[in-house]
Amino acid sequence: MKSAICRRITLSPTQVFNPNQGDRYSLCKGPCSNLYVPMALVSTGPGKGGGLLENPVIEKVTPGRESDFDLKKTRKTAPPYRVMLHNDNYNKREYVVQVLMKVIPGMTVDNAVNIMQEAHYNGLSVVLICAQADAEDHCMQLRGNGLLSSIEPASGGC
Repeated sequence: MKSAICRRITLSPTQVFNPNQGDRYSLCKGPCSNLYVPMALVSTGPGKGGGLLENPVIEKVTPGRESDFDLKKTRKTAPPYRVMLHNDNYNKREYVVQVLMKVIPGMTVDNAVNIMQEAHYNGLSVVLICAQADAEDHCMQLRGNGLLSSIEPASGGC
């Protein structure tokens, strides 16, 4: 069995290499010259896009220090807001519980009754604490269903 003789060639970024069998510019001579087997080509020589590929740069991070990637990844979170429910003399207690369960995701009957009772007896109750955009959305949905509600910044966090 004969072995193939391969060599390096210089390619520019615009040059297309498609050898024909027996071509003097073919990469391989011998029995492999008619088999187009994918192989890695090394581009050498001067010119735009020519030359060997450089080794990748590996960023070394010392323990206790954050890399630039980690610093970019951290984002500031929006300050939390409270959604407040105000007592009114117009809506029945059962209706308030139904609206709370419909508008607030994950609201249980027990939590809705407790929030309604607190607003009824104290005049004001905290429905939930969340981001400002979500708080505004929940407040508008409560108002759209006829309940009195407002939002305020939550001092002291969640």
